[in-house]
Amino acid sequence: MSAIKSALVIGGGIAGPVTALALAKAGIQATVHEAHSRGDDVGAMLTVAPNGLAALETVGLREAVEAVGNPLRTMVMEKGNGKPLMNVPGLPGLPLSRVLRRADLFAAIRAGAEAQGVVVHDGQRLTHVEEHPDGVTAHFDDGTTAHADLLVGADGIHSTVRGLIDPAAPGPEYTGLMSFGFGDMRAGFTPGDLDSMHFAFGKRSFYGYWTQPDGSDVFFSNHPREQPMTLAEARAVPKSEWLAELRAAHVGDRPGERLFGSVTEERMLVAGPMERMPKLPHWFRDRMVLVGDAAHAPSSSSGQGASLALESAIELARCLRDIDDLPAALAKYVSLRRPRVEAISEQAVKTNNGKTAGPVAAFVFGLIMPIATRTFLRPEKMFGPVHRFRVDWDERVTA
Repeated sequence: MSAIKSALVIGGGIAGPVTALALAKAGIQATVHEAHSRGDDVGAMLTVAPNGLAALETVGLREAVEAVGNPLRTMVMEKGNGKPLMNVPGLPGLPLSRVLRRADLFAAIRAGAEAQGVVVHDGQRLTHVEEHPDGVTAHFDDGTTAHADLLVGADGIHSTVRGLIDPAAPGPEYTGLMSFGFGDMRAGFTPGDLDSMHFAFGKRSFYGYWTQPDGSDVFFSNHPREQPMTLAEARAVPKSEWLAELRAAHVGDRPGERLFGSVTEERMLVAGPMERMPKLPHWFRDRMVLVGDAAHAPSSSSGQGASLALESAIELARCLRDIDDLPAALAKYVSLRRPRVEAISEQAVKTNNGKTAGPVAAFVFGLIMPIATRTFLRPEKMFGPVHRFRVDWDERVTA
């Protein structure tokens, strides 16, 4: 039985409610405190991989998330001109990844957590924390406070809790890429399989595209830009200027030139800078600990941001369940998670370097890739260690 009986989870996005559910399963009462008011975040689209679905299954949310996403059967890596380089089908014995709107994932997780008794307080932005020998008191900008044995920062890549744990902690790192999405970002999915998602190394920008079950196209561009911009700065630029820049970048790409040439500004989402968290010296201090993107956000090129956050939520609860000594439990949690998340994040850095390398490097990559896929670069080798990973809830953790 855990020595920790109560927890405050800061952040009501993906990791927060799942952390609260996992803690409840471990015998720890947890409430979630979200800075924003309840509402529909348009967001972009993302993928929950098989390892993320396994984490959701532990807290009873897998079916709810699968119901609002479409199963992805094949990923196709190709040149900017549309010539295939590699087909990556779903791995044998694993459920298919789900592609879904970020807002739909939020909603499914939130509804599932609340149905299981998790209380979520909206409109409570954390301002500061008082630490006591027997717990922590969180102060919010609406004037309210909350007290518990432990405070969990699940407040994303721009985490407030991270700065409270370590004022010298590094912040997010710009990857050199700006992200743009195109499609009906407000519409829900029409149920049905996605036969394939295409990822293309264009002449000047990396892009991806797929056709939804309703026949509409969704696509994106990871556009190299040397000077970083904040999301607010990126969205202050008129969409017409961004769209003109992207159209010029995708001239000669097939079908990129057609997709970017025919789309309207109304179907454009400026997602902003692609960022990642560099290696973080401290994930916890005293009675505060980080989970998910607040500790280990990889860039979106990994396809693993949401899934890794879900894994960490389960692992944290498991360690608190089995190790009575709090510092030892938190240290064990970090030791179990750090090697995996940092390896995946570093691999995504290599992927981003390929996206920003320019037309000459893209041409060389196109020559090498077909040889690699026929010899050593196999889907199981590439994705097996990531997608087949499971946090075994029933296995006991020892310090």
